[in-house]
Parts: sequence; C-alpha cells; structure tokens
Amino acid sequence: MKALVWHGKEDIRCDSVSDPRIEQPRDAIVRVTSCAICGSDLHLFHDFIPAMLPGDIMGHEMMGEVVEVGAGVDGRLKKGERIVIPFTIICGECDQCRRGNYSVCETTNRKKHLADKVFGHTTAGLFGYTHLTGGYPGGQAQYVRVPFADATHIKVPDGLTDEQVLFLGDIFPTGWQAAVQCDIQPTDTVAVWGCGPVGQMAIRSAVLLGAKQVVAIDHIPERLSMAEAGGAIPLNFKEDSVVGRLNDLTGGKGPEKCIDAIGMESHVTLSQPDSVLDRAKQMLMLESDRPHVLREMIYVCRPAGVLSIPGVFGGFADKVPMGMVMNKGLTIRTGQTHVNRWTDDLLRRIEDGQIDPSFVVTHTVRLEDGPEMYKVFRDKQDSCIKVVLKP
Repeated sequence: MKALVWHGKEDIRCDSVSDPRIEQPRDAIVRVTSCAICGSDLHLFHDFIPAMLPGDIMGHEMMGEVVEVGAGVDGRLKKGERIVIPFTIICGECDQCRRGNYSVCETTNRKKHLADKVFGHTTAGLFGYTHLTGGYPGGQAQYVRVPFADATHIKVPDGLTDEQVLFLGDIFPTGWQAAVQCDIQPTDTVAVWGCGPVGQMAIRSAVLLGAKQVVAIDHIPERLSMAEAGGAIPLNFKEDSVVGRLNDLTGGKGPEKCIDAIGMESHVTLSQPDSVLDRAKQMLMLESDRPHVLREMIYVCRPAGVLSIPGVFGGFADKVPMGMVMNKGLTIRTGQTHVNRWTDDLLRRIEDGQIDPSFVVTHTVRLEDGPEMYKVFRDKQDSCIKVVLKP
C-alpha cells in the first residue's frame, strides 16, 4: 500500500509499505477513505518531538471502512461499517478509561517504559505519533491497523459525508474540550490564541457554549476571517497590542478564560522580544518549547480565571511566571483530548445542524500529494488552513 512516511527532519515521502494485518484479537483493518494533516504533525515534521524513526507512518486523523476484524471484536464492529478513528487508542476497560480519561489509558501504550521516563507516567497509545506513545503506524495511508478497535472507533451514521465527521477523531473534540475546560459562563470573554484548525474549533465551541464574546488572536488574514465568520472578534497581533486590545474589550479587567491553541511553536516576531529569546534558547538546546503565548495568557488573564491549553507541549519551557499564576489564583487545565468522552454529543450536534466541521477544509488532495502539502500547510501558502488527503 501507499503511505506517508517519516524519513527525518522535514522529509516526508509517499512510499510503498507493507499492508497492515491482524496482530491481536481486538484489531481491525480499515481502508482509509479520508485522512488529514494536523498541526501536531508539524512538530514531527520539524523533529521537535523525539522518538520518530525513519520508516514510521504519519497521521492520526483518519476514517474509513472496516475490511477485517479480529476474533476478539465480538460483533461490536463489523465489516463494511464506516468509522472515524480517534487519535487516542483506548482499551475501554482500565481505571482511567472507566473514568472517561481516555487520553491516559493505562493499557494501550505498548512502549510504556519510554513514556514513563519522559512524562513521569504513561499516556495512551497514539496513532502515528512517535515511539513515546507506542510507535503505532499512522493513518496517512491506504489502510491502517486499529488496535483495541472494539473501543477505538466512532460509528458514522448514514447520510453524513467524510468531511462532516472526519474531524471527530481529533480537532473537533480537541477544540471542544479546550472550551469545556474553561467552564464558560454567559458573562465570559474567551480569548483564543491561534486560529489554526484547533483554534477554529475552540472558537466555535466557545460560541456554542454561550460565551459573551470570543476573541481570536492570530496574524494570518484568512484564519482571522474564518474566525470572524464563526462569531469571534479578530485580533491581529502584528497590528494591535494583544494586551491593550483585550483590556479595551473587557473594561481593563482581562478575559476570564484563555485558550492556547498553539503550544510549543508559538510565533516569533521582532515585536515580541521574549519570543525571539525563546527561539535562541531553543537553538542552543536550553529549552525545547517556546512558551510566549503561555506567558502572555498568564499576564492578561483576569484573576481567578482559567487557562486552557490544548496546544501541544513536548518538553521544557523556560521563564514561565508561576508566581503570577499562584497570586492571581489562575487554574490551568490541559492534556491530550479524551476523544470518546465528547463524540456522542458532538455527533448529535453535527446531525442537528448546529455545526458542520467541514468549514475548516481549504485543500483536498491525493495522498501522493501529501509531502508537498506538508510544506504548503507549514508555510500557510495558498490560504491553507486544513488539508484533507484522499488515499
């Protein structure tokens, strides 16, 4: 089969690789009909997150048709069914899964010893996302093996297109969880840093959850226009002072809720000296992540507010003002997404017409065009916000 394969920093190729096969009784093989490039994939593309090996298959946003199931699936999944595959691999049976904390499933990370050393405790297995999270082949491919498939799936109702439901596997529940973590009240201002795909979903989720106003912070005109179309107030940080504008919109008090939808690669501009310093520290291996946005959120957030962080951080961040966090009484909530906790509700909202997640798609191309689209997506060329690949 064909798949997008990691060969090193900024080197993704469409290669011929071996077809997946059933390895465990709870496995399924899925023929991928649609997959996508995620902003998190760029962390691997840039080699910012360790433990990728040449030959690893990329991708954790995918869906398709079940073509084979293992003996242990027990009728919970059948050949011919259309499913979305969450990026988190879950057993559905461990203590964390029973609590709905699916992204920290205790069972599915088959390389737990690596994750324990780096993170202090294991995470769930993830598709196509380094050997720290299990080293599972990803779904930017014609076929994918789904471990624990009886639990790790979302069935697709008839009548919905791939593009309407594909993002249930990652960016829609990620944006939704980011907003839910804020405990949004009708009087709240919610500020969202980063208007990429996750930021767009967080913006619309905050609107659906009833925020008084949502402010979208970015510098890419197409992203800001998309955010404004979704009900947000656009704020271009290259043209306006983020702190000043947020104070203007909140009577000088700051937003109650702040969402970092960027993470470890927050943007560097000459108007942000601390962010330039972060890039220098990163190059000198004095820190792995650039926490400019995190610092700005801590500074601007209203006392007793909430910082929600769906953006991926991979290692260490320097000069994070924890004294300010403590003295302002801020709550920080973060984590990989507990996808299956949210998908029943989100699927109902799609079916009811409350939201159509396909709004975020700007490019649809063949799988073979994927390596070039990684560069287009990274560089925001051709007004690119979200890429869907068709194997």
